[in-house]
Amino acid sequence: MDRIKQRMNQLRLEADESAAKVEELQAKVKALEQENLAKEQEISSLSHKNGLLESENEKLDNNVRELKKAASDGEQHGTQNETLQRRLQLLEEEAEEADKNLREINEKLRQTDVKAGHFERKVQALESERDQWESKYEEMSKKYQDLQKELEDLQVEIGNI
Repeated sequence: MDRIKQRMNQLRLEADESAAKVEELQAKVKALEQENLAKEQEISSLSHKNGLLESENEKLDNNVRELKKAASDGEQHGTQNETLQRRLQLLEEEAEEADKNLREINEKLRQTDVKAGHFERKVQALESERDQWESKYEEMSKKYQDLQKELEDLQVEIGNI
């Protein structure tokens, strides 16, 4: 019986040890479950944070694309601006050249007007002189015809004598 008692004691000790170990393991399981729950909450929190960061990253990518496009547009506008400035400079030079030509043409026109006025006076003087010559010619022609008639009359008279 001693052996049975000893065995019972030993089994009780083993049962106590097993119960203690079960309690220890249950505590460990409980701790691990709490740790697992905490990790799941952390994972959930990090997943949410990850989602927010991905949406923020997407917004930033869109912003970068827009800024790159704006920079490209800015370069194009800069190039267009330079082209327009060169064109404006050429047009200003052409306008100055045209203005210079216009002044020269106006001066030539003024000189031509002066010459035209001079020639008009000459034409008037020549027309007046021509009119005088025509009237002299008509007078002379009339005198010539009169003299011609007198000569014919004289020849007729001389022929009759």
